[in-house]
Amino acid sequence: MGITARGVGLLVAASVLLGAGFRFAYPELALLGVAAAGAVGYALLVALWRPRLEVTRRADPDRVSRGDPARMVLTVRNTGRLRAANLLAEDRCGDRTVPVPVLRLRPGRDTTVDYDVPTDRRGVVPVGPLRVTRRDPLGLVALARSYSSVVPVWVHPRIHPLTAVPTGVGRSLDGRVDGVPQGSITFDSLREYVVGDELRRVHWRTSARVGELMVRENVDTSLPRIVVLLDNRASAHPGRDPESFEAACEAAASVVAAALRADLPVSLLLVAPEGPAGEAAGAGIGPLDRLAAARLDTGDATAALRAAATRLRRDRLGDTLVFLTGPGGRGELGHLGALRGAYPSVVVGVFGATEPAPPGATGIVVVDAADGAAFAAEWDGVRRW
Repeated sequence: MGITARGVGLLVAASVLLGAGFRFAYPELALLGVAAAGAVGYALLVALWRPRLEVTRRADPDRVSRGDPARMVLTVRNTGRLRAANLLAEDRCGDRTVPVPVLRLRPGRDTTVDYDVPTDRRGVVPVGPLRVTRRDPLGLVALARSYSSVVPVWVHPRIHPLTAVPTGVGRSLDGRVDGVPQGSITFDSLREYVVGDELRRVHWRTSARVGELMVRENVDTSLPRIVVLLDNRASAHPGRDPESFEAACEAAASVVAAALRADLPVSLLLVAPEGPAGEAAGAGIGPLDRLAAARLDTGDATAALRAAATRLRRDRLGDTLVFLTGPGGRGELGHLGALRGAYPSVVVGVFGATEPAPPGATGIVVVDAADGAAFAAEWDGVRRW
């Protein structure tokens, strides 16, 4: 709650009038002072009345690619029964405010406003809360309250179509390695039958021997698994507003989307740690949402890259590694050489470099690209799949 400048002036005038009236025995001045103080008191009572509002909002849609249209639909309903809501309201959308017409909103009535959500930049646009300001008729006191929660609109990086996808790696017992475009099914283990299992998976010979139904568990050992490593270190993308990082995010989104369309397992990792809050959030959102929320990290760049390489080598999260970096990461491609034993296919995308990146280690494909679209064209030209 805040007293406006007009209210402060009236309070000062009331004090002066009351003091002068009692000091010099002028009842007229004292009466004017009482009237001024009473006006401020009345304004406080009017502003303290809290209208009963029901606020609902809906993003249409709540997830878009950069540059695609998105709208927010906001409905405010006066659920009170006696008084009209004589209010001023505005909604928060990112860095701007949007006026909401709720002036003289009658009981039981509602008003709806819809407006465009800015999607010209990748990121998470917070929309809300609705800020309602209650003023008295004289403009002496203004009381602002917030209604509804903040709804995020996820602006994903642009996705460029990729036609080529990695193939699986089938390893035979004699050591031969073959490409398997759609993976292969391999027997893994036996387990007890549960209701809902298909009878064709029952292993009858073992079931007869142990006296209960046993079913086969199969695993796809050669299904292609892609790991996308996004370099989010500030040192890899120099500049105040680096376009190379935006291009790397677009390339990461394109690879992830292509893998999902082909029903291939895909993992998204960031070089610099996201912290406990970021890891907790990343556990509940998809990879495209994580790319929308990705930010540059200013921590120890070398240590972050070494830690990421160690984790990849230890966990072996897939068979195809895609590393996306900026001009500042051109000279650190040697750290990926040690990963060739764990990842048969390694592709490096370097964005925004003014000169070609140095060749990587043996078996590593380095692609220089100006933006995400150029990387998509180069990706389809890489026939290592």
